[in-house]
Amino acid sequence: MLELLVAEPWLLYLGTVALGLIIGSFLNVVIWRYPRRLMHEWKTECQLLLEQEPPGDSAAAPPGLVWPASHCPKCETPLKGFDNIPVISYLLLRGRCRQCRQTISWRYPVVELGTALLSLIIVLNFGLTPYAGLLVLVTWVLIALTGIDMDHQILPDQLTLPLLWLALLASTLEWTPVTATEAIIGAAAGYLVLWSVFHAFRILTGKHGMGHGDFKLLAVFGALLGWQLLPAVILIASASGALVGIIWLTVRNKGRETPIPFGPFLAIGGWSALLWGDALKSFYF
Repeated sequence: MLELLVAEPWLLYLGTVALGLIIGSFLNVVIWRYPRRLMHEWKTECQLLLEQEPPGDSAAAPPGLVWPASHCPKCETPLKGFDNIPVISYLLLRGRCRQCRQTISWRYPVVELGTALLSLIIVLNFGLTPYAGLLVLVTWVLIALTGIDMDHQILPDQLTLPLLWLALLASTLEWTPVTATEAIIGAAAGYLVLWSVFHAFRILTGKHGMGHGDFKLLAVFGALLGWQLLPAVILIASASGALVGIIWLTVRNKGRETPIPFGPFLAIGGWSALLWGDALKSFYF
């Protein structure tokens, strides 16, 4: 199979797009269900710790990632197989539920197409290699983290920390451009940079300027890229965040105190560095 994919690159690209669409459909489920599941578990644990009555039984818990099957978020009608085909079903249904005719968010096809496109860009740049496989997996998790942070302003440890351990392990297997030593230093530097900014801002203003998940996400990029590219990641994240933030606050007529998630912009900066790190490093230094 590997020899066939190498000999016939179009099969590799077609398979990458098809797999990306399927994974993108699953990532939509993760973005919607996982934070609600987490918050239910946190609430239950807190109430048990405080010796209060837990919030209902397990049947009242939000749905898991696999079960129950996908359903319309408005009328709760389970989706048939032919209504759950990535992108195609959305277009055929014209963005509406077959049963209740309520509109379906445009985010679903965007996430599916985005996952397929970003996965294809990685394969086009790095071919059929362990590093490409690693970056595709990292990209999928970044898409999930971006959606969750946009909705709830959290970057769950259950997603960021496994990604950090995977990046460090990949460096020991020589799948990444950096050595294990460089990966460890990069992870520590990435965490400490934003940790220092967080505490400096808190001391000066008495407010929290960002969440702890941002520290861990930058540590992931430090482990994948080494410390040298961290300034470029932060610069791209800050510039894109400032631009989008100003536009969003202006359009929505919001005040400067309105919190804006930083995780999506860290993901943009880190992903750009993963793809074009050498050019960014040369330009920066």
